[in-house]
Amino acid sequence: MQNAIRMTDDLYYVGGSDRRLALFESAFPIPRGVSYNSYLLLDEKTVLFDTVDESVCDLFLENVAAVLGERSLDYIVVHHMEPDHSASFLRLVRTYPNVTVVTNAKVAKMLANYFPYDSAGVMLVKEGDKLETGRHTLQFVFAPMVHWPEVMMSFDLTTGTLFSADAFGTFGALGGSIYADEVSFERDFLDDARRYYFNIVGKYGVQVQNVLKKAAGLPIQTICPLHGPVWRKDIAWYLGRYLTWSAYQPEEKGVAIFYASVYGHTGNAAEILAAAIAQAGVTNVHVYDTAYTHVSELLSEAFRYSHLVFASATYNNGIFISMENLLRDLAAHSLQNRRYALIENGSWSPQAGALMEEEISKWKNMTKLGDTVKIISSVKEEQAESLRALAALIAEDVKAQA
Repeated sequence: MQNAIRMTDDLYYVGGSDRRLALFESAFPIPRGVSYNSYLLLDEKTVLFDTVDESVCDLFLENVAAVLGERSLDYIVVHHMEPDHSASFLRLVRTYPNVTVVTNAKVAKMLANYFPYDSAGVMLVKEGDKLETGRHTLQFVFAPMVHWPEVMMSFDLTTGTLFSADAFGTFGALGGSIYADEVSFERDFLDDARRYYFNIVGKYGVQVQNVLKKAAGLPIQTICPLHGPVWRKDIAWYLGRYLTWSAYQPEEKGVAIFYASVYGHTGNAAEILAAAIAQAGVTNVHVYDTAYTHVSELLSEAFRYSHLVFASATYNNGIFISMENLLRDLAAHSLQNRRYALIENGSWSPQAGALMEEEISKWKNMTKLGDTVKIISSVKEEQAESLRALAALIAEDVKAQA
């Protein structure tokens, strides 16, 4: 049964949510599911903005048919070719064979690579081109590498609605409402929005900044992303988050301690450090076991906080597996502009500290606090004192940050 949602007099939500998918892109746990958004405009010409993942295709096609009624589909705008937004494309164009595909040259090439369809009904657009649909005028805004090279957006000059592709999206299935202002976004979606951004888009901060500059020149009243809630209020607040994230600046003043421990002794050192930092008056302190918490969450939390501590056991004369994985992921996503400290452990030849420092030294604008604290097998009073001294240094530095 169709479940289309009327948004305005002539704009409808025709997407759906998948609550059963365990891993988004086979990589990122999504215990709260994910939505695949699509929007249908009923103007003098009808316009569909993107399709959906195969998992919700049947519902999507029912929604489109219910909204169109006896009308035909005139245009399908394809903003982004990733299969979670294009997998239903072929079924759609077979259902509406006279539809004109509106997209750019890079998308058109990818469409041909994915699907055997007749390309005669394709309207290629360039940056700034416009499409008149009757009461509405759509202008196309290109957003390369946010986060694929072909991505574009559509801006409705009539209503101030930005159809933003993957930008401004979030993990998490939608509930009874599709609007961010009708849910507790900070409580229920912000962590997922942050994790979505840094794991999927975060590497391309420069490109996101370029798109934000374009957005600053548009009178945006509504943002319709391809995942997560629609924004029609407090848009400046959410854009502010993207400005911070894409500039690789800490979102919060606080300390995130990441440890990789084989038998618990390195974890013990991390807990002693965390307690000492908190006792020194820093309330925003968080501890993560890298072997237990998924790396997508660790990466998001590292980008969130101003001060980071990496504590690792030495393993096969190297960094312990889960910590090495985290550091490589942080490097791949261009973590920078952070204050950090190191703890290493080893029973006969500690190596992890030097190797972690070698890796972090390649990152931009990273400032080390104190000396690496060395643990031999387990924490003794001498090492506990070193940890407390490091905690005092970190706490003082956190408080000193503007």
